[in-house]
Amino acid sequence: MSVKDMLLALCVVVAWGVNFVVIKLGLHDMPPFLLAGLRFTLVAFPAIFFIKPPKIPIKWLVVYGMTISFGQFAFLFLAIKLGMPAGIASLVIQAQAFFTLLLGALLLSEKLKWHHFVGILIACVGMVLLAKASMENQAMGGITMITLMLTLGAALSWALGNITNKVIMRNSKAPIMSLVVWSALVPIIPFFACSWLYEGQQTIILSLMNINTQTILALIYLAFIATIVGYAIWGDLLNRYETWRVAPLALLVPVVGIISAALLLDEMLSPIQIAGALIIIAGLLLNVFGGFLTPAHRRIAERTG
Repeated sequence: MSVKDMLLALCVVVAWGVNFVVIKLGLHDMPPFLLAGLRFTLVAFPAIFFIKPPKIPIKWLVVYGMTISFGQFAFLFLAIKLGMPAGIASLVIQAQAFFTLLLGALLLSEKLKWHHFVGILIACVGMVLLAKASMENQAMGGITMITLMLTLGAALSWALGNITNKVIMRNSKAPIMSLVVWSALVPIIPFFACSWLYEGQQTIILSLMNINTQTILALIYLAFIATIVGYAIWGDLLNRYETWRVAPLALLVPVVGIISAALLLDEMLSPIQIAGALIIIAGLLLNVFGGFLTPAHRRIAERTG
């Protein structure tokens, strides 16, 4: 990978890591479902007038939009609104990597290796340690069982979106930006419907009438920088380089998320919480790179047999 492309990849990683802090700031003066609905409205419009729709069955576009967009961000925004620390959210949601593996094995008959199972177990230990320490010390954690489960729900929705994306790409070569922009149309109505039902007409009106600069900037960041620009660069890199060169860089997202939350939101972690976070990262690293620990002759045998 060239130095220029490496820098571009790192820019995306930073943008996606800071994304969790921006969500926290955006939710300060706006309810979660309304903020998410406005975000995807900005992702879809006016981009759909310039980008051709993907040539895929409408059912897969709907499934993709309802999982990776509606499900993921409905759970995530609600969790952060209820107090989930932005930095920890950026880490816990990476459980999507493990959910994707398990769903791939169950739904697509993909084979799991020893390091996948060990990585999942290690990450689960870290999750338990992190949750236990945080719930015992709310002043330093802000995590409850509800916010943790909501964030894991976001990770599961992301994983379902990944599986849907695999199915789509098996049958067509839809450009990533076309898929991102046109699938953004799918969650708009569900988000606004949820906002109307659960947040209330009065809250919606007051939020829109009193929208401030911080919320507007947060929406612009979430829609254009984190989504459109981020996915455009990332998709281009994945298209030009092997997946193994690009995908592991995403492991830096929670690192950026935790550091940016500490710097910008004063989210400080206790030593036990830091230990839990490091254990989760260790599980993620083993999941991604554990295959290299397998002897060469066994890797060859697995690929050929």
